[in-house]
Amino acid sequence: MIDRSDMLELTRRMTLTRSCFDRIAGAYMTAEGEIDDTFNVSYLNQKAADKTKYLANAKTVPFSKTNDQLTEHRFSDDGKGKGSIWQLLLGIVNCGLKNDLLLELLYEQIGIFYEPVSEYGISVIHGVYDVPMKSTDKGYLYESEIVYDFIICTVSPLLPEYELGKPDYGFLFPAFSYRCGDRDAIDVFNRNPDHPQDILTEIILGKR
Repeated sequence: MIDRSDMLELTRRMTLTRSCFDRIAGAYMTAEGEIDDTFNVSYLNQKAADKTKYLANAKTVPFSKTNDQLTEHRFSDDGKGKGSIWQLLLGIVNCGLKNDLLLELLYEQIGIFYEPVSEYGISVIHGVYDVPMKSTDKGYLYESEIVYDFIICTVSPLLPEYELGKPDYGFLFPAFSYRCGDRDAIDVFNRNPDHPQDILTEIILGKR
């Protein structure tokens, strides 16, 4: 189960003035799941209007209804083997989105198993959050307790002029649990939990 307070804490660091993000990458996909074009840029160097759009897109995942639209899934030992999506995601996090080859492998996997209704866009944003310690009265202290290094991936319908619509699917990796990163788990977002992208989620978890 996802603790709602963990997600709210994370979203408080997703504003223009208190952003924990440093880089964003993505791909524009055809309805057939082929990569049409890609981008990979510094988030910090973007105009305020673009930063706002990227933030709104990324915040959809942790700000969604926990344990309904956003659910936690754990990787099995088999799902973390050589060549697994888990290994790929870990590599993407560790390089801070600076390896285009790893990113393209992720786009290709999403393209194979995602079930779109039209052209769509994939966005991957990297963040680093210095998790502050809490005092005994639950107030925050300045000293950092741990560093949470993570990515948020979203899949959104593609609007005119290569604008991304509201995300239909996405994930937060590693999962943010008990105020720290859990690399054995992933938080998966489905805008419509009654019709989830089960096949893609199972591929990510290594269950297929």
